[in-house]
Amino acid sequence: MNQERKNAELRRQVLTDPVNLLAFGLGLGLVPKAPGTFGSLLGLALAWWTLPLGFELRLMVAIALIVSGVWLCGEAARRLGVHDHPGIVWDEIAGMYLVLLAAAPEVTAWVLGFGLFRLFDIWKPWPIRDLDHRLRGGPGIMLDDLVAALYAAVLLAFGGWLTG
Repeated sequence: MNQERKNAELRRQVLTDPVNLLAFGLGLGLVPKAPGTFGSLLGLALAWWTLPLGFELRLMVAIALIVSGVWLCGEAARRLGVHDHPGIVWDEIAGMYLVLLAAAPEVTAWVLGFGLFRLFDIWKPWPIRDLDHRLRGGPGIMLDDLVAALYAAVLLAFGGWLTG
């Protein structure tokens, strides 16, 4: 099957299956370059949209994103037959949301949080790379991004950019 046909089949699988559609960030994971960055931008938009809810409700949103993401990412990977397909971006959405939950609601803190999260998600310093390679299914897909979010939040804390 040539690449064009593979891409068309993937689009069909994503756009016709609600599980895949959510795991692919409402289709953002289908962008040909940097789907994780686009998923992170969706996480940023969700964080901004829920900012008026207050910390407790946003914490509940973060927990819901994480818990549902374990199943959603694992099930999408199973349905596609590819562990941690690059287009599965729910993990980036949840990770970015988690970073911004901890960040001060200031443009500078959010820009730094976004940049740091993407840096750690792409670079995958220890133990992120090990988690990414050793754990399978939904927990493996989600956990490396959650640790990348933790690394970003720790650096924000050192810089004094966390919610006080």
